[in-house]
Formats: sequence, C-alpha cells, structure tokens
Amino acid sequence: MELQQAIINRRSIKSFDPKHTMPEAEIEKLLRLAILSPTAFNIQHWRFVIVDDIDLRNKIKDESWGQDQVTDASLFIVLAGDLMAWNKSTSRYWRNAPKDIQDFMVPTICDYYDKKPEVQRDEVMRSCSMAAMNLMLTAKDLGYDSCPMDGFNFEKVAKLLNFPSDHIPVMFVAIGKPLNDPRPRSGQLSIKQVVQYNQF
Repeated sequence: MELQQAIINRRSIKSFDPKHTMPEAEIEKLLRLAILSPTAFNIQHWRFVIVDDIDLRNKIKDESWGQDQVTDASLFIVLAGDLMAWNKSTSRYWRNAPKDIQDFMVPTICDYYDKKPEVQRDEVMRSCSMAAMNLMLTAKDLGYDSCPMDGFNFEKVAKLLNFPSDHIPVMFVAIGKPLNDPRPRSGQLSIKQVVQYNQF
C-alpha cells in the first residue's frame, strides 16, 4: 500500500478478531520500522513492551475501562518512555559520528535535559507518539488495523508491567484484524479551521 493511501485508510479500530495470530516476521518488521522514528538528539528513549501473556492482558484490560482491544488484538504494545535515557551511556547515540560531532553532541544532550523533568517528559511523549504513528502506518501497509489508546490507569499499568522508576507509560497500540469495517469519519475539521499562517 502506498503511504498516502495508508494515511487515508488508517482508522482507530475497536473490535479485533481474537483468533488471529500475527507471524513473528511481521512483528519484527513493525518493530524495525518503529525504531526508525525520530527522537531529539537521537536518544531513542521509546521502549516497546509487547504483552502476550493473556492473564496479564486481562489485568491491563481491568485497568483500561474494560476495552476489548487490550485482549483481542493480535499484537498489543505498551509504549513506554525512558525519562533518563539522555543520561545513560550517552555517547552510544553518536558512536558512528565524526569525533568533533560526538564531542559537541554528548555534553549538549546532558545540558539540555539535566534538572528539567518537564522537558524530559515532554520529549518522551513526542518521541513515543511518532513511534506509535510508524507502528500504525506500517500495520496498515501490512494489511492490519490498529488503535492508539490512552484510556487506562497509567500508574496501575506501570505497576503491572514492573516499570523501572524512571520509565513512564505513554500509550498503547493495539494491532490486529478488524471484525467490522470502520464507521464513516465522525467529524473531520476542515483545513481552514486548523491551519494558521504566521500568527493566530
């Protein structure tokens, strides 16, 4: 499927075929393309928690308003953000760059994030959102549908998945075969309503 068509056809699906199993090769392809998503300073602070244990999925569903996508999707991914990725072996993010660029970038990363928890959190949210979009468009290209989800108890899900203290859940992405066609779009705003030039 061409990219533009995947963007047009991508919809948030609520009902997935619980009997469908996704081949491992397709899961790997989804993840390989997801990790090509951009991140500031190349710190790659998204983490992808694939939950395939049905008991654990049921517990997550209980903390997600009972939404069936959690248990019925062929692939259920919790996108997490490492808030402190900027301070963990920082040189690895630029190891293939020329030395003068490494010498500039590595200390700049620390200066940018150190003692700035709001910046750390905002960056994680931006990066995981872009990775989620890569997942969903790749899924559409492979013949699947998806649903991004933030309707859950973040604190309890983090506890269920044994998150490290410096990681936070950002969103879920459920991927699978739909049981129904999506309904017509419910109310898309026009370009004129959402685009401004130069200033509001």
